[in-house]
Amino acid sequence: MLNIVLFGPPGAGKGTQATLLKEKLNLIHLSTGELLRNHMAQHTELGDLAKVYIDKGELVPDELVIGMIKSDMKCCGNKKGIIFDGFPRTVAQAAALDELMNDLGMPVSGMIALEVPHDELIDRLLQRGATSGRTDDQRNDVIENRISIYHSLTSPVMEYYKKQNKYYPVIGIGDIDEINERLLAVINKL
Repeated sequence: MLNIVLFGPPGAGKGTQATLLKEKLNLIHLSTGELLRNHMAQHTELGDLAKVYIDKGELVPDELVIGMIKSDMKCCGNKKGIIFDGFPRTVAQAAALDELMNDLGMPVSGMIALEVPHDELIDRLLQRGATSGRTDDQRNDVIENRISIYHSLTSPVMEYYKKQNKYYPVIGIGDIDEINERLLAVINKL
């Protein structure tokens, strides 16, 4: 099984690339952002609670996200693995994911990190906010807060996977297809 953590700051292109990889490699695409947005749209208890954090550009607490992931994990069927998009975001989540995947006999194959310069992230997020209606992509202060949180809380997850020799950086700028080819080159080595 191929189980990939697709990693990077907000605006790095994780969702776009995960969608392409899902189709090309016959993977399940598990996006915590999408799951949270679905919960918010349905006004579930989790969704309403998550919205408070997301609207401030903050991370949803680990226990809420981990519980959601566990409840949404489905057997792979004919799929060849899972691509995790936006999860794990903390070392505690990474450890919980490892425990869950190891218990299922499907360990994480590797973390692929999309590397994108700060100014490019800001531009991408503001453009997405203008077209998507996402409130967390429409204000510079919220975007800067999200990126700051990524660097302080989320980037340590890279060290977690580096210690396991499962960390693979990929340049996340350029044409979407070029970036996808870079990702596929790394995945083919896993």
